[in-house]
Amino acid sequence: MASEPRVIVVGGGLAGLAASVRVAEAGVAVDLFSMVPVKRSHSVCAQGGINACTEPVRQEGFSEYDHFDETLYGGDFLNHQPPVYEMTHWAPRIIDLLDRMGVPFDRTSEGFLDRRYFGGSVFRRTHFTGASTGQQLLYGLDEQTRRYETQGKVTKHEFWEFLWPVVDPDGVCRGIVAQDMRTMEVKSFRADAVVMATGGCGLIFGKSTMSVICTGGAASRCYQAGAWLGNPEMIQVHPTAIPGEDKCRLMSESARGEGGRVWLPGIQDENGDWKPHPDAGRHPNEIPEDERYYVLEEMYSTYGPTKRHGNLVSRDVATRGIFFAVQQGFGIGGGKMAYLDITHLPADTKEKLAAILEIYEKFTGDDPRHVPMKIFPAVHYSMGGLYAIYETEQEPKPKFLTDLLPDDAGQQKDPSKPAHPGMVQGSHYNMMTNVKGLYALGEVNFSYHGATRLGANALLSCIFDGLFCGLGIANYAREMAKHDAAADVDAAVFDAVVKQETDKSDRFIATVDAADEGVNPYELHRKLGEIMTEELTVVRTQEGMKRALDIVRGYIADYQNIKLGDQGHWTNQNLSFTRALGDMLIYAEAMLLAGIDRKESRGCHYCSDQDGRNDEKYMKTAVCQYDPATGQHAVKWEDVPIPLIEPRIRDYGGKKKETKVTVKPELATAADPGEDRNNPDPV
Repeated sequence: MASEPRVIVVGGGLAGLAASVRVAEAGVAVDLFSMVPVKRSHSVCAQGGINACTEPVRQEGFSEYDHFDETLYGGDFLNHQPPVYEMTHWAPRIIDLLDRMGVPFDRTSEGFLDRRYFGGSVFRRTHFTGASTGQQLLYGLDEQTRRYETQGKVTKHEFWEFLWPVVDPDGVCRGIVAQDMRTMEVKSFRADAVVMATGGCGLIFGKSTMSVICTGGAASRCYQAGAWLGNPEMIQVHPTAIPGEDKCRLMSESARGEGGRVWLPGIQDENGDWKPHPDAGRHPNEIPEDERYYVLEEMYSTYGPTKRHGNLVSRDVATRGIFFAVQQGFGIGGGKMAYLDITHLPADTKEKLAAILEIYEKFTGDDPRHVPMKIFPAVHYSMGGLYAIYETEQEPKPKFLTDLLPDDAGQQKDPSKPAHPGMVQGSHYNMMTNVKGLYALGEVNFSYHGATRLGANALLSCIFDGLFCGLGIANYAREMAKHDAAADVDAAVFDAVVKQETDKSDRFIATVDAADEGVNPYELHRKLGEIMTEELTVVRTQEGMKRALDIVRGYIADYQNIKLGDQGHWTNQNLSFTRALGDMLIYAEAMLLAGIDRKESRGCHYCSDQDGRNDEKYMKTAVCQYDPATGQHAVKWEDVPIPLIEPRIRDYGGKKKETKVTVKPELATAADPGEDRNNPDPV
């Protein structure tokens, strides 16, 4: 029986709000779920800006295609090209839309949108609002969401935690089960399509720049319910963060984009080689200019028109530069710190960075306008996430077009014209997971950023995902409501999942009165974060990842004896965290298995015991599948199609080449000679 279509959106950050607005605009009702008020979603923490080739950038010689190429290059060519093409070509329109919504972008004295440099590009193509861009974009989209809320098209469910997707016996997602985090009521909600926009999984690493809600628990629950993961081993470590006792706080790439420089105390010998400073603990303002080792400028001196552009190499490259220098003894006072220095910048430039400078001063007591900031790399972003498909006219087609989609998917709509390079607009399949009716948007979607995300592409991918894919999601929900509505599904399908989650909560609550001491969930989480940070961040080895896998599997066994400290039936945060910890452990196991299986170095997956990038074997997506009956994971490899830009060596002008590349035999004989791709001098 036909019914009014409904879409559930889980997550109130930029991707979730953009999707809600677009689906509501298409005339389909939305239920929006968020663990926190949507204006406190993690997107609010984004600082630096959003990339796009707007007209002023185009006049400087940049193009949407350059943006497309930079994004693939930054991602070490593991990105899916049609979605990236579509995103980068939509970017100027998204900036125009946000501008019309009232987002207060910084402007030049002539009234044009101001722009700054950002990592992975020598063009100023990053648009910004001071150093709080994420907050301003989030507030702008929240206002649009409220507009549809007043019209009855969007219903917000703030302080509700997603617990599990409801998947019927035919494998179709029909809704979700969620818990009110205040009353602890567990309840099911029906929908004709469900959108996961739940962000990253930084809490698996203990301390990161991510908010405490970024556990990856929601993605892990979908994974355990049958959705696949794509490239979960790809985790970005940001080069500049403030280490803290509770978490790490981001010092945005905008500081380097505005001219900030990274340096370490050092002494140059008669041969011009830098050595650790004998008095590296001295106050930074007392260290003269010629005793400052500008590590990234020295290592990447030919990247960009000036030597200082070396500070703007891709994040994984910058992180390794700082990390290795500190390992060699250059750290501040011999410890694990480097300086990020903006003291030399003009006052009006510092004013643009006021939002992050105030954060630094608040948490350290030093005013970074006058004293260089102490920073060190920290876990920041998840390139991997839920596996998602899309429809494209491009050849070669992804394997899922034949495995998961109907025969007519991907057919050229107008044979008289060239095949469209991007995604098919309005398609039901854009960013649908392998579970029919379950979508993944934003950071939880693995498709866009490959092996490393470029700075200021995160906000773009989140908003693009919601706006572009929202139409297809609305179309899908409308079709399902006509012919196979969630409203008609047997109540027993929903009741079974409610019982599953209620029983799970009851088992946790029952541990409070158990006689044995049990395992403290916070202590177990601390240990998980330590081993994952140690073995799956900046430098990885087979031995280290296998050691971490054994330890994490031990923690999974320990988790069976977990014990809560709070049996309250009102706002029980202890229950929420402990439940998420179990999901984090399973996600961590998948990350390690994929990392162990990927025997190469690519982007953030830098393995000191592997011989560079291996396109012949690993120009592939690691697809992880979970069997809940056995608790076993399977890692399968799926070719990354290369319809538009062939992979090439990734080199940001380093004195030593970043990566040795082994190419596929057919590419070695292509127009670009294979010998140019095979660098004999790997790090």
